[in-house]
Amino acid sequence: MASIKLVVIDQPGADHLKVLGTLPESITVDVSNQAALLRESVQEADVILNGIPDGHLLRDIFPHATRLRWVHSLSDGVEKILFPELVASPAILTNARGVFKQALAEFVIAAVLYFAKDFRRLIRSQQAGIWQQFEMQEAHGKVMGIVGYGETGRACAERARPLGMKVLGLRRRPELSRGDPWLDAVLGPDGLHGLLAQSDYVVLAAPHTPQTRRLIGKVELAVMKASAVLINVGRGSLVDETALVDALEQGRIRGAALDVYETAPLPSAHPFYRLENVLLSPHYADHTPGFNERDMEFFTQNLQRFLNGEPLRNVVDKEAGY
Repeated sequence: MASIKLVVIDQPGADHLKVLGTLPESITVDVSNQAALLRESVQEADVILNGIPDGHLLRDIFPHATRLRWVHSLSDGVEKILFPELVASPAILTNARGVFKQALAEFVIAAVLYFAKDFRRLIRSQQAGIWQQFEMQEAHGKVMGIVGYGETGRACAERARPLGMKVLGLRRRPELSRGDPWLDAVLGPDGLHGLLAQSDYVVLAAPHTPQTRRLIGKVELAVMKASAVLINVGRGSLVDETALVDALEQGRIRGAALDVYETAPLPSAHPFYRLENVLLSPHYADHTPGFNERDMEFFTQNLQRFLNGEPLRNVVDKEAGY
């Protein structure tokens, strides 16, 4: 077996990197988060594993990686590492798409039930020692519209249908989901407003691209039902937060459940914190026990495919951005 060199941009000694010690002896592994060391090490690198999402070190060392064939991102989102030199290079880029889909889909279902059963009201009454009865909603019969019907979107649909929900999906290439058993209908990008108008729960699971930036703004929020809830587990850039705050304050939609934001950490003075109709997660909905290990497991499986000369999984279309 030919020898290869793997350069890992991450914290040396991190627990999730222990699996690298089990790799074949034909693979030389260098781990660092120091630019000077990485610049020297990467000159002989065949593969880069990027574990620092903001991409500043990858961008710094990339010009020195003259024999590089493959870059893998431990994150799903790759917008911060799609700098022009990487996009133009012949190196393959892969990511963690789908690795965290189960946890994110569970958060989406939790958000649906949170609003359907009005858990905030229940907790408030319990804390105040008040016996206050009210009618709750059912998820059954409601419509979930999923914007970005990829791995995570499909995992949401798979969990919504057993609750008796109708599911609409929207994706750039709807033909890829024709006949999907979890969908009642699949739409292309021009079907966004139709999906928004029909949905009781709008789930955003799309990637960040120039086309999806602020996809949900004032006009789109106005199209939604006044009783609808927006749930974002995609990217914070998908939503115009100023428009969303205004819609929530004015009651133009019922509420929002958010795991991602335009700025993270969310500033302490942000209006989201004071709004009673918002459920906030600190961008941690996919951080469940063993999530780092699952991330590395996917990479090592892909690494074996690389060694065997097999097609890699989760190849990113560098021009499309995901």
